Amino acid sequence: MTNAHPTRPYVWMLAGSFAFAVMAEFAHVLNRSCDWQAVAVARAGLVALFAGVIAAAARAKLVFLRPRRLWVRSLAGSGSMVFTFYAFGRLPAADVLTLTNTFPIWVAVLSWPLTGRPPSRAMVLAILAGVVGVVLVEQPHLEAGNAGVYAALIAAVLTAVAMLGLHSLRGVDPRAIVVHFSVVATVVCSVAYLVGPRRHDPAGLLGADVLLQLAGMAAAATVGQFCLTMAFGAGTPARVSVVGLTQIVMALGFDAWLWGRAVDAVAVAGTLLVIAPTAWLLTHPAGQRKEEFTTESQRAPGRQD
Repeated sequence: MTNAHPTRPYVWMLAGSFAFAVMAEFAHVLNRSCDWQAVAVARAGLVALFAGVIAAAARAKLVFLRPRRLWVRSLAGSGSMVFTFYAFGRLPAADVLTLTNTFPIWVAVLSWPLTGRPPSRAMVLAILAGVVGVVLVEQPHLEAGNAGVYAALIAAVLTAVAMLGLHSLRGVDPRAIVVHFSVVATVVCSVAYLVGPRRHDPAGLLGADVLLQLAGMAAAATVGQFCLTMAFGAGTPARVSVVGLTQIVMALGFDAWLWGRAVDAVAVAGTLLVIAPTAWLLTHPAGQRKEEFTTESQRAPGRQD
């Protein structure tokens, strides 16, 4: 049966991108009054609760110890979440989303030693363009030695590892994968909170303004997850993924509107150099394997970003 609304998946994805951009702004604001570890715990706990309810309602068969590659996916994804929320406390939300959305570039890089096939010339050019874009966007922060840049890039690399690990879990129910990841992420983020340096009084989390901001982040994340799930359930994964890159542009607009961030030609050029090769890597026929694990990861609620 022909889909009567062929644009619907892309509308869902645009709505999801908007919601995730809002979530990123809330996370950035919360890091001013809360320790980034506490914000990460709140985000991971929300995903755990959301995924658990969905899995229970569907009576999905959960897994824990095996397969072992499930732990690669969950631990890498948890590490990505930790580094992402660390970056939110040190960089504008748009910069964090720009850097973390380079994960398809890192998938292409990591696939070389894993498959034994070197990247094509076009893929090398795409990777180089993405690297140049990152340098242009983050030049002021690189000059200042801002560790948030490196944290966000590490998060992108770990996301690539998680996605590659997810690709090998085809026989496991996606809801079980999400529950496993979200529970592990909650534990990892909680450990980061307990062992890492903290600047804020934990009692500050009970402040009315902080609770409202946490509720806003939770609501945005929930709406974004719902929209993302609907988009990937009804649309072509690669094309929907490209639409998802609009969250970078949306976050850039939020940064300019809310915080008065100046958006110059260099930043715009750098952002385009990141988005263009990422979009190409998501849609290029040689990336069919990547499209497959993108399908699996995105259809399941609770991605680490």
